[in-house]
Amino acid sequence: MLADRQPNQFATVTVLLALSGLLLFFGLGDMGLTDRDEGRNAEAGREMFVSGDLITPTFNGELRVAKPVFVYWLMTLSYHAFGVNEFAARAPSALFGVALILMHYLFLTRLRGSTVGLFGALMLLLNIEMLALGRMAITDSVLIFFTTLSLYGFWLGLHEPGAGRHWIWGFYVGMALATLTKGPVGFLIPPLAAGLYLTATRRWRIFWQRGFPIAGMLVFLVLAGPWYAAMFLIHGDAYGSQAKVHTVGRFLAPMEGHGVGFWFYVPVLLLGFFPWSLLLPASFYRAYQSWRDWRRGAQTDAVSPTSHDTEQSGNELEWFAALWLVGTFVFFTLSSTRLPHYIGPLFPAASLLAALYWSRAVQDPSTPWIRGSIHAMTGVGYLLAIGFAYLPSLYGTFAGKLVKEFPVAVQFDLGIGPYVAAGVVLIGMGLVSYFGLNEERRGIAFGIAGAAVTTVFLLALLTVIPGLNRYAIAPPQELAYAAGLNLDPSDQFIAYGTTRPSIAFYSRRKVLFVPRGEVDRLRAALSHPGRTMILLPEAMRDTLPPETATFQPVLARYGYILLASQPIVSIPERATAPSQASPPKPFGH
Repeated sequence: MLADRQPNQFATVTVLLALSGLLLFFGLGDMGLTDRDEGRNAEAGREMFVSGDLITPTFNGELRVAKPVFVYWLMTLSYHAFGVNEFAARAPSALFGVALILMHYLFLTRLRGSTVGLFGALMLLLNIEMLALGRMAITDSVLIFFTTLSLYGFWLGLHEPGAGRHWIWGFYVGMALATLTKGPVGFLIPPLAAGLYLTATRRWRIFWQRGFPIAGMLVFLVLAGPWYAAMFLIHGDAYGSQAKVHTVGRFLAPMEGHGVGFWFYVPVLLLGFFPWSLLLPASFYRAYQSWRDWRRGAQTDAVSPTSHDTEQSGNELEWFAALWLVGTFVFFTLSSTRLPHYIGPLFPAASLLAALYWSRAVQDPSTPWIRGSIHAMTGVGYLLAIGFAYLPSLYGTFAGKLVKEFPVAVQFDLGIGPYVAAGVVLIGMGLVSYFGLNEERRGIAFGIAGAAVTTVFLLALLTVIPGLNRYAIAPPQELAYAAGLNLDPSDQFIAYGTTRPSIAFYSRRKVLFVPRGEVDRLRAALSHPGRTMILLPEAMRDTLPPETATFQPVLARYGYILLASQPIVSIPERATAPSQASPPKPFGH
């Protein structure tokens, strides 16, 4: 019987690897680095690659402590393998994204069978949040992999019989590597989820017996401690004070304007995990009901539910996922600084919870609240279709507000991509409703919903992203690349009125960033001996001080211009001289 299942599981793994590889690696290096996080991280990794200093991360030649070192190590290896480029900067995120999908599938298949494993893996892959995080040069894809590894190690170590208890070491190893990836979040999220579960199920005594807590914490310290200790020894207060600002300070007060409302993560989860997010209310409530019923039926002196009672019903795994989800959600909601990708560590729990509920609904048509969940899914889908169709008109209304960072925003439109996406979502959700409400053919609805997400995502990659890159992202980066080719190490490169960190990555050198309005600072910098180049939005040229009167425009690109105190020597093929610049065209044209 086992031999009969192995080829199917091998085929499933192959398909998952192929699909996740396609969605996460296809065109990975085609778009320029987005600012600000991608630009900062990629440049910090590049500087570590160039310097060979694997201890101290820097950005633009200055100490960078906002993130720990692990992702920069990965980028350094990637730059060695693929060269210094956008693909190499993003490859670690994509690779760990694929690994996360595979790990999630294997975990669920081990506990609940290959069908649930497939549902869970596809739900975790086919949503906008995880697809986006897996294609960006940021820490979150790697962080999510390690926090998930930690919690899966915790679960298996607690529940697997005999030698299976040694899975618990994954709890501490994953937590240590997550801490090296993104700091305190790495050692707060896994214990938070695990602690809630142990409390809810009265399993603390079992954890102390099977969990090797003292030895495990020593493993954690051995793995995570040396780098932090080295940073304190080398940089002292310069590291400690800045690290405190970017950890405790970020939690207690909004940073960089990211102090949005308390409700922020509700739409992030609803839309970021769509369409599977509409299964979460019913699945969460069902998990709560089963836990409440167990609590009522348990003896007052019981330490924990028996393995037979909980594992046979499958309820305990749902409790674990629900507590992991709600604990992480509340933790990041309490943080004063809020960004969409912060709640990424709860997405494996969400997909686990939704997959268990959906598989039950496919097997048992009378599963409570499934029809209401499907109605909600299609209703939100129809609203999204309307939103996609209205997006070009909305963009036209607000394009004028984007010209500060996007000088040619008003000179083109979004093309047909949003309309096609609206049609795909509209038709897809109609079919989801038709099949999902049919008790005998409900399973087909899952494939249609997943296909709709895949199609819309690929449409965005093929129709919207190229125009966004050409007119909004690439122009200053191409000019920065040209400047880097022509400036000697002793020369000066100034970015005036555009503080995009990616400019340092593309120029491959230290950049003096001068924000808008700081003309005195710019004037002081112009006394620097040797050649100087200034990159700025073309509309700001009239605000330059008189000292730049002799500077000549050598390159222009879609609203940005590069000035030089001496003639340029080399023009890269992908850049265009001012007299050769062609007028911008609409997206999709």
